[in-house]
Amino acid sequence: MKLLLVTLFRPHIVKNAIKIASVVGTLLNIANQGSEVLSGEGISWGQALLNYCIPFFVASYSAARNEIERKKVNGNNG
Repeated sequence: MKLLLVTLFRPHIVKNAIKIASVVGTLLNIANQGSEVLSGEGISWGQALLNYCIPFFVASYSAARNEIERKKVNGNNG
């Protein structure tokens, strides 16, 4: 668990997760709230926040797990 947390906060993982979350979050906001914005109702800030946070966490977790597994395989084979 400690290794996962340390890996999650590595700068290259955070930087890539932010890039992914900005693209995916924007697309999710357009899909989920586009009609409300266009009709002048505004947006739900809580939903908007989740639309960015969830892809960030998924991308971070996936990248960290992948890096840990890759290091295990490389450590055992070479």
